[in-house]
Amino acid sequence: MANHKSALKRVRSTEKRTKYNKDFFVSVRTLIKNFTLLLSNKDNKKAQASFRKVESALMRSVSKGILKKKTASRKISRLSKSLKKAYTQ
Repeated sequence: MANHKSALKRVRSTEKRTKYNKDFFVSVRTLIKNFTLLLSNKDNKKAQASFRKVESALMRSVSKGILKKKTASRKISRLSKSLKKAYTQ
């Protein structure tokens, strides 16, 4: 365990940041889950609106340093591809 005052503060701030990052990413995962549910229900209009929310949340997580840019881009690309596939069917 840390002994110095600054190290103790570092431990507290790291725990706080970890909790925030985890909570934020859980909300992103929930948005993705809702999007895939709408796609499976063939509700394309609502799925498209949901996709915009998912894309925004993923890019916000990149700007906050929760996800890496390429990871978010890959997720967006795959979700976009599934949305496009749903429209063509």
